[in-house]
Amino acid sequence: MFDTMTMTKVLGGFCGALLIFLLGGWAAESIYGPAEVHGEGEHAAAYVIEVAAAEGEAAAVEEGPAFADVFAVADAAEGEGVFRKCASCHSIAPGENKTGPSLAGVVGRGIDSIEGFAYSGALTVLGATWTPEALNTFLTKPSEAAPGTKMTFAGLNKVEDRANVIAYLQSIGG
Repeated sequence: MFDTMTMTKVLGGFCGALLIFLLGGWAAESIYGPAEVHGEGEHAAAYVIEVAAAEGEAAAVEEGPAFADVFAVADAAEGEGVFRKCASCHSIAPGENKTGPSLAGVVGRGIDSIEGFAYSGALTVLGATWTPEALNTFLTKPSEAAPGTKMTFAGLNKVEDRANVIAYLQSIGG
């Protein structure tokens, strides 16, 4: 079927293509690869553009609006929509615990204060009472605000969403 010369040509073509591929990869890595490959130590893989601040002016870091300002104009109706993310684990009915404790009357209530619910004990770093500020801190990223908490929710990224859901929880009372 195949003679020896044909097999030799096929094998030689394959080896040649592999060699070109490996040499191309090596060349690209040496030109564009990370600095550690070149023995140049630890360097950032990006360019830093430094901008000098005007005289007498400190460089301000933009963090968005303050929670207190957003909470002052929060919309409880919008918060009810945001609360749908919470409803799979929390109830707003007094005394009805699910995976998480009931959130009826949570604003102003003591942290870890629902009788019969097994808290992890990690929430005590947030204070003694669920203030709007404490809830905002916790809802930003629960695992960072209270390391070791049993709550696996990733958090609410938008300050407006947090303010609205806290306004909703405050409006339903307990």
